[in-house]
Amino acid sequence: MRTTQQMSITLPNDMAEEVKAKVRSGEYASESEVIRDGLRALMARDRAVESWLLNQVGPAYDALKADPSRAVTIDQVRARLAAEHAKKP
Repeated sequence: MRTTQQMSITLPNDMAEEVKAKVRSGEYASESEVIRDGLRALMARDRAVESWLLNQVGPAYDALKADPSRAVTIDQVRARLAAEHAKKP
C-alpha cells in the first residue's frame, strides 16, 4: 500500500523560489522535502497553540470568571509596565 499521495500545488513566485533555493543549497534533497518540513513545522505550531489554549488560557479564563476581582484595568497594566521599565538601567 502506498504511503504517499502526489499533489499539485501553486505557490507565489517568491515562495516557489525559496523552495527551489533550499534544494539548490543542499539543505533539502527535493522540493517535496521542503514542503513536508514546512507542514511539520505548521503542525507543531498548531499543537503548541492548542496546548497553550487548553493549559493556560482556559484555566486563566475560568479563574477570572470564578473571581472577577482578579482582573486588572488597563491603567493598572500600564502602571506596572511603566514601573518595570523605570527599573531598567
